[in-house]
Amino acid sequence: MGWIIALVVGGIAGWLASLLMKRDASMGVFLNIVVGCVGSVIGNAIAGPLLGISGSVQEFSLTGLLVAVLGASVLLGILNLIKRGRLR
Repeated sequence: MGWIIALVVGGIAGWLASLLMKRDASMGVFLNIVVGCVGSVIGNAIAGPLLGISGSVQEFSLTGLLVAVLGASVLLGILNLIKRGRLR
């Protein structure tokens, strides 16, 4: 059951991050889920040591969603730098 919640929360986090980074038109549902799940890992790597915050997308929590959106935004920013040479 945890992986279903992780996919749903990852999809929501990826969608919110794509809205924040203005990439919503170029991404589909599958990429939103992938970016959200990978972003959760990146967000936990960033927020854990720096802020002492950790959140998991395997059980729904607001902290986990915010950490996933933060990580997904960082991931999309890095992808924008690689692809376009600038942040959006």
